[in-house]
Amino acid sequence: MRRLPFVFIRHGETDWNRELRFQGQQDIPLNAIGRRQAARNGRAVAGILAEQEWRLIASPLERSVETMRIVLAAARQPERQFETSPALVEAHYGDWEGLTLAEINERHLDAAKAREADKWGYAPPNGESYSMLSERVAAWLESISAPALLVAHGGVLRALMHQLGGLPPHDAPHLAVPQDRVILFTQHSVLTI
Repeated sequence: MRRLPFVFIRHGETDWNRELRFQGQQDIPLNAIGRRQAARNGRAVAGILAEQEWRLIASPLERSVETMRIVLAAARQPERQFETSPALVEAHYGDWEGLTLAEINERHLDAAKAREADKWGYAPPNGESYSMLSERVAAWLESISAPALLVAHGGVLRALMHQLGGLPPHDAPHLAVPQDRVILFTQHSVLTI
């Protein structure tokens, strides 16, 4: 797989992030902290966006679209257009969406243990595993032929760290996925801004 420069920004915080709820593909808006995080990330990429033409792509979920708009405004490019791609939506947590890990442990202890034993390969009931998400992201990466700035989700970053950063599948699901940092994938390295 050819590695183009990618800039990745995770959407800003939502109330469900703060409550440690599995959001998955639920359309949860940013909170005030999330808007500040997005503005911080926009200031961090302002110079990068001015240097060359980037393809701008966001997950179609509200928290990512709003983050992209705030990023562009903070980078002094609010008029820039961006596209959305369903390939960048978060992993689907199925029946677990809206629940906290404590609630899952209380209601579905055996399933929670199975997930902990194989966090990459386990799919929640009616949901999607990180492995499945990674396959979706890998197929999408094949369609990208220009440097891109992405705004998406923690699961997508974990898939990118596996696909582009070489992180093994057993480590990728445990990766911390900050909302107040920018991740730059280059030909030879992964940098945090």
